[in-house]
Amino acid sequence: MTATADRILEEGHTCWRIAGADRVAVLIDGAAYFEALRSALERARRRIMIVGWDLDPGIRLHPADPSSELRLILRTLVERRPELEVYLLIWDVAVVFGPSRTTAQVVETEWQEHPRIHFRFDRQHALGASQHEKIVTIDDTLAFAGGIDLTVERWDTPAHELDSAVRRDPDGDSYDPVHDLQIAVDGDAAQALAVLTCERWQRATGEALVPLAEAADPWPDELVPWLTDADVGIARTRPATDDRPAVTEVAALNAAALAAARHSVYIEAQYLAAAPIADRLVELLERPDGPEIVLLVWRQAIGWLERFAMGSNRDRLLRRLAAADRHGRLLACWLGEPEEPQREINLHAKLLIVDDRLMRLGSSNLNYRSLGLDTECDLAIEAEDERTRRAIAGLRDQLLAEHLRRSPAEVGAAVAEHGLIGAIARLNPGAGRLRPYQIDPDAGPSTPFPGTALLDPSEPLDLDYLGRALKRFVSG
Repeated sequence: MTATADRILEEGHTCWRIAGADRVAVLIDGAAYFEALRSALERARRRIMIVGWDLDPGIRLHPADPSSELRLILRTLVERRPELEVYLLIWDVAVVFGPSRTTAQVVETEWQEHPRIHFRFDRQHALGASQHEKIVTIDDTLAFAGGIDLTVERWDTPAHELDSAVRRDPDGDSYDPVHDLQIAVDGDAAQALAVLTCERWQRATGEALVPLAEAADPWPDELVPWLTDADVGIARTRPATDDRPAVTEVAALNAAALAAARHSVYIEAQYLAAAPIADRLVELLERPDGPEIVLLVWRQAIGWLERFAMGSNRDRLLRRLAAADRHGRLLACWLGEPEEPQREINLHAKLLIVDDRLMRLGSSNLNYRSLGLDTECDLAIEAEDERTRRAIAGLRDQLLAEHLRRSPAEVGAAVAEHGLIGAIARLNPGAGRLRPYQIDPDAGPSTPFPGTALLDPSEPLDLDYLGRALKRFVSG
């Protein structure tokens, strides 16, 4: 399907493909995703494909239910169904950088010692790059994509209880609340994602997988669609290699979506650190009639590298935006608990909503490596009718309702009367989780820190790129 000139989604530019889906569901937080995934896995008949940045097969899809352990489910399914094949492809460096328990992938292999369970580490990536997609396809007819890996410290509910007795990792240890998103699609959109995962499998292993013929419908009965009969844009990031050019559809989609903004931009971003994103946001803030911009980012990253590389550039980017906000249309927040105001909810989502026109959700962050180096996959819905516009605005209101601890109806009414920032100001005090950033544009530099090209690279770390990075560093 080819986009018209006035559309944001354009095959070959802002997306790889626009494919139809009979049903689309947005799964808010890990508990909803894991519940839907468990039900869908039980319906699998021919093929389960899991492509991820990280995997811990010992996780429970519900922490309180021992029978929901992922490796137990997968092993039971292949033993019960003689036609079912399970493929798992995980970034090889995840055993070093991922949150999973390394021994579960490297040592505890009994669960995968079955001729129809195929576990491989993906080593076919550019130097410095990661396989960052989080995709599960079932029978080529249902697919999940987004920000949630099947690993530890991902399960949580929208309540985000501070001291949940349920939120435990496989070792029984508690972890902090976490907010994340996943999307489910069926129809041609699911088949297209199955093509991507099979291509990734072949590139990593050399083994070609044949597309499946008609299969039973694995869509869970309890999973209520957010939209029906929708067109889904699939956007990718792929670094350049010796045998193929770079694919930068995600970067093009972000730029086009922000350029089209008229009333509001709502972003939930684990990492907000790329200057090209800042450029687009500054342009919007400098327009006298530009949109309101609400940014949800993390305050305190997990791990020293994230705090140094991503945290420094996030602060610099926010200072640049604050300096451009002469019309008072910027609000940047982090997620905290009212009962313990300095305790943060881990924000892992990757979401962009522009007006009531476009929603993009996927694996890509708003940093350099997601826009050019890592392997990423995002899904986007662009509204062409009132039904879809209401759905996009309703999703934004539902997310804000979770963060404000209000109802979506309250949020929608407040946005209609006061605008996005005005609604948050009225609904957030007291019970809300949104903690405004205090940004002083004069508190420090607003350009990327000198080591960005090495710690958050936009291209493979070959000699040519390193030479150019070094030259920029020396020249200041």
